[in-house]
Amino acid sequence: MHTITLKSDDTFYETLNDMVKTLKITKSELIRRSVTYYREALKQEQLKEQMKRASLKVRDHSLSMVQEFNDTLNDGLV
Repeated sequence: MHTITLKSDDTFYETLNDMVKTLKITKSELIRRSVTYYREALKQEQLKEQMKRASLKVRDHSLSMVQEFNDTLNDGLV
């Protein structure tokens, strides 16, 4: 294990102490859990962005296909 030291203001320190009392865990455990939770939240956000980009790409392709279909309907051939 490695030791990490950080400086905090009074509000952060009090919040940390309140949380460890409520959760009945050590400050170290709370910080480990918090970092893990934050890492997972960032991964979820990245995945959401990837899905959004893919969805927009598919949407653009679908709109192009609809336009091509409409063009064939309007080309005068019956």
